[in-house]
Amino acid sequence: QLTLAESGGGLVQPGGSLRLSCTSPGGYRLDYYAIAWFRQAPGKEREGVSCLNSDGTTTYTAESVKGRFTISRDSAAKTVYLQMTNVEPNDTGVYYCTTPDYSDYCTFTPTRGAWGKGTQVTVSS
Repeated sequence: QLTLAESGGGLVQPGGSLRLSCTSPGGYRLDYYAIAWFRQAPGKEREGVSCLNSDGTTTYTAESVKGRFTISRDSAAKTVYLQMTNVEPNDTGVYYCTTPDYSDYCTFTPTRGAWGKGTQVTVSS
């Protein structure tokens, strides 16, 4: 069964950078499905941040992070990254990766999928 795990979170100052990683502890390749990053801030609903289709080239990014966050996948398809730059306090939250709807194509409104346990990102001076 496919499981996911996020890493790379931490405390970062406004304007700084952070790179999150999503891997499969079971060693599954991450090009079987689209992979999406979501985040959840305290007291708010989970929201889609960025997504990469299984083809590895088609991406979708939320307007709130466009131009600052970039999703990518390594050549071995074992890790999907979320490169965060010029971070803002509103970027604070728990970041999750998922296989939205177990589909090749991205959606920010999945009804099923594998989810990791999340990694905390805190943007604060």
